[in-house]
Amino acid sequence: MAMLVALLILSFLFGTGNCKSFNVIDFGAVGDGKADDSQAFLKAWNALCAANDSSTLEIPGSKTFLLKKVDFQGPCKSKPIHIKVLGNIIAPNSFTWTECDNGCWLCFSDVDGLTIDGTGQIDGNGAAWWNKTKKECAPAVISFDKCNNLNVHGITSLNSPGNHVGVNHCNVVDISHIQLIAPKDSPNTDGIDISESSSIRISDSFFGTGDDCIAINGGSSQINITRLKCGPGHGISVGSLGKNGGTDTVEGVQVENSIFDGTQNGARIKTWAGGSGFAKNIFFDGVQLINVENPIIIDQHYCPDGGCEPEQGNSAVNISNVRFSGFNGTSATEVAIKLDCSKVVHCTNITLENNSITSADPKMQVKAECNNAQGSSTSTTPPVTCLTSSFISKIAPYGESEADYIEEL
Repeated sequence: MAMLVALLILSFLFGTGNCKSFNVIDFGAVGDGKADDSQAFLKAWNALCAANDSSTLEIPGSKTFLLKKVDFQGPCKSKPIHIKVLGNIIAPNSFTWTECDNGCWLCFSDVDGLTIDGTGQIDGNGAAWWNKTKKECAPAVISFDKCNNLNVHGITSLNSPGNHVGVNHCNVVDISHIQLIAPKDSPNTDGIDISESSSIRISDSFFGTGDDCIAINGGSSQINITRLKCGPGHGISVGSLGKNGGTDTVEGVQVENSIFDGTQNGARIKTWAGGSGFAKNIFFDGVQLINVENPIIIDQHYCPDGGCEPEQGNSAVNISNVRFSGFNGTSATEVAIKLDCSKVVHCTNITLENNSITSADPKMQVKAECNNAQGSSTSTTPPVTCLTSSFISKIAPYGESEADYIEEL
């Protein structure tokens, strides 16, 4: 027995001893904020990715590394992979970029078991993009594509050209204690864009941007957002969904114990007319509002640039089983609750409970407006008398499909 214990201890010590470290300085990075360190980072990444053991890429503190677009490509032999960001990373100005592909600056793909953490700042140098290029050209600061079991903690992203973080085709992601910051008037600087991904947890973070703090796009499910402070920005959005007649699905979204401060929207679901698919099992609970323009909004006629065709045909994204509860605070506009649903496919089982929204202006009263919305409202200010009776009498538990729950009833 004693020999077995000794072998286990030796095995543990041997295993931990195999964790390799790769410092970007050792691969030629300068870190003066002027020299192009892109190739040094790529060499360090390739060495780390090819290692047989768990490995760490070190970005040392007290230095600033200038990087052009870098593709951190997997799959890697080494698992797990740890990137420790203690120094700062800055992007070049827009004139050194040659492609307009709505892509990314720091691009991770096919890397499983990746952890990025540290106290460093990543500055996207976005001002040149906001003022001098088409906004659809601007890249994301960091993009994760097909990166499963991903962890991102502690880092700060500043001045993103486009969105700060993209999470695409990823499963099991934990993001916490990060800051995403861009000016209020910076175009399309979403905090986190999620698409075609599942089992995503975002918590204990601050996002102040020029667009959605978080956008949950089609193909996404089981998204949990907790203790987020959002503002400035456009709030947390499910969508937009169904653009150009497309089919999109989102389900299993839980937002709780979060703050919207001076945002254009609070909790929002937005879909284009003529699309298809569904958005269901979406719950916003325990939300604090500070001078928010549209605290609660469902917009099934989303058309940000105008010129959209009037709603027609028999197709629309089906919105169902949505709860807004525990909203407290102030609205910057008269319409604090707006449920503008499709006349083609009505919103169903919309529940509002225990909400208290008043005007930020003591001289103004707030109100609710509804179109084609079915559901119920209890203990909510302003009163939501415009809801019609819904055919589902209860909210399905988080994580359980509406169809399964109806069958149980």
